[in-house]
Amino acid sequence: MASVAVRYEAIRRQVADAADACGRRSEDVTIVAVTKTVGVPEVTAALAAGIRDFGENRVQGFLGKYGLFPEARWHFIGTLQTNKVKDVVGRACLIHSVDSLRLLSHIERRAAERGVSQPVLLQVNIAGETSKHGMATADLEDVLEQASHMDSVEVRGLMTIAPLARAEDVRWVFRELREVRDSLRATLPDRVELDELSMGMSGDFRVAVEEGATIVRIGSALFGR
Repeated sequence: MASVAVRYEAIRRQVADAADACGRRSEDVTIVAVTKTVGVPEVTAALAAGIRDFGENRVQGFLGKYGLFPEARWHFIGTLQTNKVKDVVGRACLIHSVDSLRLLSHIERRAAERGVSQPVLLQVNIAGETSKHGMATADLEDVLEQASHMDSVEVRGLMTIAPLARAEDVRWVFRELREVRDSLRATLPDRVELDELSMGMSGDFRVAVEEGATIVRIGSALFGR
């Protein structure tokens, strides 16, 4: 079985090829290693391979690994309940999964209490799947306006999760998120940036990079199934 280092190098090459194909720099794409199904040995191996960005879906796993590996940059990428916000704010370098104005407001309040500024992404349900969380595109403009009046959150961009399907069959999801972002940029309020697009996972990250992803979230392709 290939090592984490070997798999990581293969993923880096694919990201570089995809970026090159659309005239982008591979350095502008962050690979986040998703560790929800692996333990300490795998994270240790990933760090040794040069990975510095890691993502957790559940608060308990996030807190445990954050405490064990403080040298890493920990992203929170899963559904975040409002009563768990206090455990993530100030620890996550980026919260990817802000799926409502209510959640954003909770993050703002907790961040203000801790005296920090919390970077976040707004999760958008581009495909309209009822099984997935995320805002409707029609709600984004209002949420961004509200965010511009918040002092303790920084909206850095957008995130989406594509349906489980062949990569080419979900290309439109990634393209649409980029187009939504580009459209919003024309009327962005002050203090809001939309530089980041977190989209693409193990089965479709190459297509996501071709469509503009700046962050890809890789689990099984890196650590095995």
